[in-house]
Amino acid sequence: MASVKVLDLNGRPTGSVDLAPGIFETPVNGAILHEVVLMQQAGRRQGSASTKTRGVVSGTGKKPYKQKHTGRARAGSNRSPLWRHGGIVFGPLPRDYSYGMPKKKVRGAIHSALSTKVQEGGLIVVEELPASDGKTKSLARILERLGLTGKILLVAGAEQDLLRRAAGNLQHLMVLGPESINVRDLLLHEKLLIARRDLVRLEEIWT
Repeated sequence: MASVKVLDLNGRPTGSVDLAPGIFETPVNGAILHEVVLMQQAGRRQGSASTKTRGVVSGTGKKPYKQKHTGRARAGSNRSPLWRHGGIVFGPLPRDYSYGMPKKKVRGAIHSALSTKVQEGGLIVVEELPASDGKTKSLARILERLGLTGKILLVAGAEQDLLRRAAGNLQHLMVLGPESINVRDLLLHEKLLIARRDLVRLEEIWT
C-alpha cells in the first residue's frame, strides 16, 4: 500500500497517509485515458455552427424567368444552391456532439489518472486548508509557502465557497469538488492539492 507525506501549510511534513490501492495504485491504461478525454472534449464542443438551406434563405418564390427560349438553363427559384446567394447543401446545423461511456470505464480512467499523479509525485496532501477569507492574495501566499508552481488542481468540498472565490483570479489554479474531478483536468494540471479530509471523501466517492 502506497503512502504520501502530509504537509502543514509551511510545507513541513507532519505525518503520512495511506492511499487506497484500488484508486491510487491501478495500472495506467493510456487507451482508456485517451477515450475519456476525447469524450469530454466532444461534450465541450459548442455545436452551434449553422447554415441556411434553400428553404430558409431569403428570396422570392417567383420563377426567375420563363422556362423556354431564353438560351439559359431552366430555373425555378433564385434560392437554388446553384445560384449566388442561394441555399447551402448539406451545410452544418446546430447539433450536440456529446456522447456517453460506461460508468465503469470512466471510473477506471479516473483511477488511472490518479495513479499517474502518485507515480509522478504530483499528489500533495496537506493536513487541512484554513478557512479562507475570500482574498486571492491569501490563497496565493499559501501556495507560495507550499512551493507550488505551474498548473494546480485544488480539490475542496462544496462548503468552501470563499476558497473558490479566492481562486477565481488565479489563472493557474482550478478548484473542484471530490465528486467533480475528471480525467481531462487531472492530466492537464501538474499538481493535485488536497486536504486530508477531502482525500478521505474522494476515496469514498471513487472506490
